[in-house]
Amino acid sequence: MDVNAAVAALAAIAGVCTGVIAMLAFRWSERDQARPTRTSLHTDAVLPPGVDTVLSVLRSSAVVLDESDSVVKASSAAYALGLVRGGKLAVEPMLNMARDTRRDGEIRQVELDLPRRGTGRGEALAVSARVAPLGSRLVLLLVEDLTEARRIEAVRRDFVANVSHELKTPTGALSLLSEAVMDASDDPEAVTRFAGRMQIEATRLTNLVQELIDLSRVQNDDPLEDSEPVRVDELVAEAIDRSRHTASTKQITMASNVWPPEGLEQGGGGRREGGTADLHVWGSRGQLAAALGNLVENAVNYSPARTRVGIAARRVAAPGGDLIEIAVTDQGIGISEKDRERVFERFYRVDPARSRATGGTGLGLAIVKHVAASHGGEVTVWSTEGQGSTFTLRLPEAGAVRDRRSSASTSPIPDLMTEPLPAPEVLP
Repeated sequence: MDVNAAVAALAAIAGVCTGVIAMLAFRWSERDQARPTRTSLHTDAVLPPGVDTVLSVLRSSAVVLDESDSVVKASSAAYALGLVRGGKLAVEPMLNMARDTRRDGEIRQVELDLPRRGTGRGEALAVSARVAPLGSRLVLLLVEDLTEARRIEAVRRDFVANVSHELKTPTGALSLLSEAVMDASDDPEAVTRFAGRMQIEATRLTNLVQELIDLSRVQNDDPLEDSEPVRVDELVAEAIDRSRHTASTKQITMASNVWPPEGLEQGGGGRREGGTADLHVWGSRGQLAAALGNLVENAVNYSPARTRVGIAARRVAAPGGDLIEIAVTDQGIGISEKDRERVFERFYRVDPARSRATGGTGLGLAIVKHVAASHGGEVTVWSTEGQGSTFTLRLPEAGAVRDRRSSASTSPIPDLMTEPLPAPEVLP
């Protein structure tokens, strides 16, 4: 009887202990769940209300750091710029700024040049970093990419410097020539010679101002506002007519496989080569005429006397719709490989002395490039030094014409440069 009572007492004590232990474990579990963990410190819950929403709409890259310099919040742009790696801020100068701001609460800002990720070239990424305290424990870092803004500013600065230089040259020459005319007032022959030089410089100045206006217009105007189907043969005829006098003076033959309808033929300095009709491009007639005119004019200016300039067009198939290719080929001095990458830059000249002799401004090809890009096309160049160059303008075909015509095979551009050269045709 005493043994049974002892066993029952022990069982009761064991049950009470088990219950107490279970209750303590439950309580401990609740406390453990309520206590913030290391992981929960890096969630959005630690951010002040509304901050996450504000950061998501900022254009700048945003990074929020806690008191241990761990990243609490980072925008996708911050990862793209390489600011955050492995949950840490990877840019040491920015990290030092954050620590200083956390210590004294002052807002700091600095501009830095960072190496680009994934490029073997030494290109720098220009950024502006601003650090500010966010609450009592957090620090907010905002980073803005200034690379494109700096590039545009450099282009603008170079453009202004080049314009100033180009304008100074003819205006200075006019000033000196006018003084020479005054000093030679008693010498009619000298006055005539100096007046002729003044006329050349005045023409150069006028051309430069006009091309600056044209470049500004093609950059600012939207070609879609006055777009229309434009006949390629009319553009070619206008370009030939624009350079006809210069070509005739140098006895250069302009051969083309694109001509206007009967009754609109161009005389002097031009010759039929086969024929391609019913080619239309979509865009601003004025801008397209200026672009093609610049290509033909350059070809004539940089070609030796008694040579040939070829203008050919064809329709080519492309995934996004058919394109019209207009190629202008010359037998001029050619372009070296290092210059080929820069010929479309403003004021860049392959041969500065030759350009000044022909009145070139260095803006013609820049205008062509802008017109091609604004019309959804492109311009490319092939060239060999001493053999000549071919500039190819590719533009989308007018949609209305493309819809009307049936499927047709692509016709190759005829080689207008390898056929026997005829006797030069001179304007009467």
